Amino acid sequence: MLLSPNDHTLIMIDFQSQMSFATKSIDAVNLRNNAALVAHAAAGFGVSTILTTVAEKSFSGPMFSEITDAFPGEKLLDRTSMNTWEDEAVIARVNAIGKNRIVLSGLWTGVCIVGPALSAIEQGFEVYVIADACGDVSDEAHERAMQRMIQAGARPMTSLQYLLELQRDWARTGTYDMTTGIAKKFGGAYGLGIIYAKTMFGASEGH
Repeated sequence: MLLSPNDHTLIMIDFQSQMSFATKSIDAVNLRNNAALVAHAAAGFGVSTILTTVAEKSFSGPMFSEITDAFPGEKLLDRTSMNTWEDEAVIARVNAIGKNRIVLSGLWTGVCIVGPALSAIEQGFEVYVIADACGDVSDEAHERAMQRMIQAGARPMTSLQYLLELQRDWARTGTYDMTTGIAKKFGGAYGLGIIYAKTMFGASEGH
């Protein structure tokens, strides 16, 4: 089933400096852009979102500013547990939101995403993983983690897919400028294509 802005909770996990240093399955520029795209999409569409870190002050450092900038004033839930699903504050927030669909992204895929994905699936949640807004210490580690989650029932998707699935129809004019604006800023070559078409031809999707 397709996602809509009001039917799921997005959990962004451990997008922190120390975690990113050893991430090799995706380069840092793409990782930061994809994470920013997801965060700004969720914020713009009003998606219920949880931001969580691990040992922020003592070891891993702050969450990427590209994410926190999208959620000014949002409290970050700092943990000691590697599995986010074993943190009482996070689960209290999940339960308070009360949605049965969970979308995950973060570092590292094989630990910080596999843990909550498998735990949530076991408890009956429907889980989606934004594969290119995750990363691990090697391509092998990322791919094995993705396979393990998919075999358990998780549904993979990409960051740009997430944004466009929330928009769904270019005739939805209320979020059109926001969606294309996010794509222009963080959407790589697709964003450049939008800038070109609008600048050269005044083009607009859906017209």
